[in-house]
Amino acid sequence: MIPQSLRTLLDETRGQRRAHWAGRELWLANEAWGELALSLQGGQLLHFLPAGDGSEGWLWVTPTPQDLPGAIRGGIPLCWPWFADDRYADESEDHSGPFHGTARLADWRLDAVDEHEEGVELHLSPETRLHSQLTARLVVQANARRLHVELVTEHVGETPVKISGALHSYLAVRDAFACRVEGLAGARYLDKLAGFADREQQGELGVRGGLDRIYHSNAELTLDDGARRLRIARQGSDSAVVWHPGEALPEDTPTEAGHRFLCVESANTRLDPVWLVPGAQHLLGTTLSLALPA
Repeated sequence: MIPQSLRTLLDETRGQRRAHWAGRELWLANEAWGELALSLQGGQLLHFLPAGDGSEGWLWVTPTPQDLPGAIRGGIPLCWPWFADDRYADESEDHSGPFHGTARLADWRLDAVDEHEEGVELHLSPETRLHSQLTARLVVQANARRLHVELVTEHVGETPVKISGALHSYLAVRDAFACRVEGLAGARYLDKLAGFADREQQGELGVRGGLDRIYHSNAELTLDDGARRLRIARQGSDSAVVWHPGEALPEDTPTEAGHRFLCVESANTRLDPVWLVPGAQHLLGTTLSLALPA
């Protein structure tokens, strides 16, 4: 589910091009394998629709995005080099900064577009340095069968650094409160709505209202909204974040659109922060594909 104005831009696209939407520069593709839209603010993927899918797309974007310099709610925002307000950093860094880190508000450049018959691969990096000891790059692979996104962090400094982060995926659903997330039965989780209480998931997760949970799990998940079963594989992540604000929707999310997404995120959180030593790299990834009917 994407705003009609973005839908119009994609309909007018043949092949690949750049365009402007909501004050941001976008990279758009409308090819035989499907559609893709990416904002260079935040390196944020906004839309993916594989050919022949018959839906409005696998990602959700609010119809009323914030003006710059605010971030767009929806798609796959990059939370880096920290998740939420966990501002892990080396001692030389300023520990202040925005919720979910600096990457999602920064300008990114498109370094390479690798095309092939089956799809496309994009390579991006921030326009400016976002951390004194770390660099980040983004790889997006899309074709008619799957979407793969990976955020690679490299330590180019001299002292160990602890990081957290997330690929904050807003997945489009028919009704968030009629969804089921499979693969978390028996997993421990922190319930942020109950003061980070440590609990165990009893059976599969049925979403019936607002929730904000960090599951300690690296299992492959399946999101079933009754119309589509979406497989969510994660790489470099032992935290699965499942979030929906319930009826307390953010100001940039109209009521009529607020039940049309569920966030199921590949993440590194307080449960599994990553220590990087000089010269080391970490890959945080998520892969979306259709799952077979239950």
